[in-house]
Amino acid sequence: MKQLTIDFSNRIKDSSVGYVQMLLVRAAVRNTLLLERVTDDCSLSVTFCDDAYIKELNAEYRGVDAPTDVLSFPFFEDAVIRGKRIRILGDIVVSLEHARRQAEEYGHSFERELAFLCAHSTLHLLGYDHEDPEEDEEMRMRQRSVMKKMGLEV
Repeated sequence: MKQLTIDFSNRIKDSSVGYVQMLLVRAAVRNTLLLERVTDDCSLSVTFCDDAYIKELNAEYRGVDAPTDVLSFPFFEDAVIRGKRIRILGDIVVSLEHARRQAEEYGHSFERELAFLCAHSTLHLLGYDHEDPEEDEEMRMRQRSVMKKMGLEV
């Protein structure tokens, strides 16, 4: 992959997302794409939000009236911008509130949880799923590889 463009947005009114979190997300996405041997220039967006916002999205798009940790909205499209082909991967939406709770529940750092959720979501943007046991194991193996590469394995 030559170039990775990530458009970050923060929908949490009383919290600022730091540069460290954005670098961590970028590293998780980049490492996932590298391990998947994606060679195209890529673009995606990452939105940080709270449980209330992700609950609305989860209800609207998945029919589940509950908050979740991360949602993925794949585009599966390419664009040509200034003569360059760019693979538009889609959108990642992460509830930082949910991620903090999960990190505490699983006994690891918030940073590790955030990186894991973004690697997981990037795999969804690439077409992976975990609806059946075989798909689930394949996705888990890929996620473990990304976490290991980042030094964040548990």
